[in-house]
Amino acid sequence: MKTGTVVTVAMALLALGAGAQAAQPSPEMSFFITSAGLGKGADLDGLAGADRHCQQLATAAGAGNKQWRAYLSATASGGAPAVHARDRIGKGPWRNFEGRLIARNIDELHTLNGINRMTALTEKGQPVNGRADTPNMHDILTGSTPDGRVATGDKDTTCGNWTKSGEGSALVGHHDRWGLRDDEPSRSWNASHPSRGCSQDNLRASGGAGMFYCFAANTR
Repeated sequence: MKTGTVVTVAMALLALGAGAQAAQPSPEMSFFITSAGLGKGADLDGLAGADRHCQQLATAAGAGNKQWRAYLSATASGGAPAVHARDRIGKGPWRNFEGRLIARNIDELHTLNGINRMTALTEKGQPVNGRADTPNMHDILTGSTPDGRVATGDKDTTCGNWTKSGEGSALVGHHDRWGLRDDEPSRSWNASHPSRGCSQDNLRASGGAGMFYCFAANTR
């Protein structure tokens, strides 16, 4: 092989490597969907484990300088009070990987927000499969009502406060806002329907993968 050819090939390989580098998030990124769950269905090792997962993913993406929290609610248990997802994530505003505004504050997040399939990206800047994709992964774990609070009643809505990977159920939202025709609640980003169970297989069966929303609590 001639010297010129070697140099050309080397330069091409360098260019390919540069193009393969992971995209960097906007410095303003303060919202993402986890690119993967913990692999144990809805068992996230509790709220602390979910928060830790958010922080680890954000750090790996180059955004670990913020305090990341999982958008998850939990029921009162063992003397501990109920926890509402809306109370865990700061005051906003929140922006996605690209720096696009999701919501200016808590009220806007739970009324008119910018969450949809095009904007609800992972910490890597990748879209998450929606109802029109295979496999469908639009069920995002929240355990929350439309206003961001834990549901009350005698039914499990948080898979045992995010510690179960078998029987039970958790409320999920649809990040792609896809639901039944003429049924606005089914298109909710945070409170569409209960899951069929808490295992990874159960979550897949209803269109999920054990992923959840992460928000930066200190955006200002």
